[in-house]
Amino acid sequence: MQLKLIACEILYREFCAAVARSVHQVDVEFLPKGLHDIGQTGMSARLTEAVEAVDESRYDAILLGYGLCSNGVVGLRAKTIPLVIPRAHDCITLFLGDRHRYLDYFHAHPGVYFKTSGWIERGAGLTQFGLDAIDRNAGLGQTLDGLVARYGEDNGRFLFEQLGNLTRNYTGLAFIAMGVEPDDRFERQARQEAADHGWTFETLQGSMALVQQLVDGCWDAERFLVVPPGGRVAASFDAQIVRGEVEERVGGISRHFSGEKTS
Repeated sequence: MQLKLIACEILYREFCAAVARSVHQVDVEFLPKGLHDIGQTGMSARLTEAVEAVDESRYDAILLGYGLCSNGVVGLRAKTIPLVIPRAHDCITLFLGDRHRYLDYFHAHPGVYFKTSGWIERGAGLTQFGLDAIDRNAGLGQTLDGLVARYGEDNGRFLFEQLGNLTRNYTGLAFIAMGVEPDDRFERQARQEAADHGWTFETLQGSMALVQQLVDGCWDAERFLVVPPGGRVAASFDAQIVRGEVEERVGGISRHFSGEKTS
């Protein structure tokens, strides 16, 4: 098959390694880290632009290297070829290889911040979109002087205390080692960050399973949603995370599907 992959650059090393091993021809387009930082509307618009720019006559399917990601993928449409997306809340599922493993770890370790090589080398923060970023517009990360100048002394100090420290609710940091790192530099940097904050630190063994299966065309319904031509991505609000929604309306109601097993 000839496949088009549109993915977040936070997974750059992982997808490059997976594509190199895939039996299929996979053309890759990476979008900037932090699209979800501009909100659902902004992220959806950027992803829609990328999907619609694909010359579908050249490919058998479009692959999305994203999770649900704050509903940023909701509304993406499959035109003449299928659209394939992992059943994942966010990229951490892609790094851990299984949404159930992610949820189990998340519930057992509340307050843990995750890092990978991509999270580190692609920028310490989600600031690529400047004035478009939600956190900037809301006052997150601004200086005390800037907030005081904008909102007055009392309000500015209150906002700084509430919004200024984005990591105050974290108690630990987990570095996910994917096996594609050139050395231990990223793990050492993550360990130092944890020490600087007084957090616990743990190294988790990641999994390339979902990433590799996506580019290999192994799209079982348990792990992937395959949206057929004419359908679009919707949030399912259950364990499936995403579902398909066909454009046809019967009796004024859109028909839904969860995705069928695809060989």
